[in-house]
Amino acid sequence: MVSSAAVTPEDYLSSLPDERRAVMSQMRDLIRKNLPKGYVESMNWGMLSYEIPLDRYPDTYNGQPLGYVALAAQKNAYSLYLLGPYGDERELQKLRDGFAKAGKKLDMGKSCVRFKKPQDLALDALAEAIASTPPEAYIAQYEAVRSNTGPASTTVKKKAARKA
Repeated sequence: MVSSAAVTPEDYLSSLPDERRAVMSQMRDLIRKNLPKGYVESMNWGMLSYEIPLDRYPDTYNGQPLGYVALAAQKNAYSLYLLGPYGDERELQKLRDGFAKAGKKLDMGKSCVRFKKPQDLALDALAEAIASTPPEAYIAQYEAVRSNTGPASTTVKKKAARKA
């Protein structure tokens, strides 16, 4: 992974070559247009991060803001991290179905959608996934996983069981 030392999103974008900046700007616009109110844009983990700030929710396992979406320009491609669908099997299935309906291949790890150009993506499905979880619901999902109760923790437990 290529990590940036930029302090602001604007610095990060301005550090990229024109073609890569255009792709990142297009994806940033998609995220910001569909991001529920209550998340903030920042630079975290060396990439654009959309998160619940610590002054709103300080009780995170690592002392960092609770990340929801992140976007990075990697060496040879781009990565869009979608932590909402990662923790919610129904939202993940909607994302998969949206890509299938659009005739696009979903190249996704646990939470990371990898792509070379926006045309590779089902942008409507991504917009829906980003818009799907307001901060209150995401906090509840996060707390359910941490306390090992609720449907989100069931998803995490199933994934852990498959790895074992």
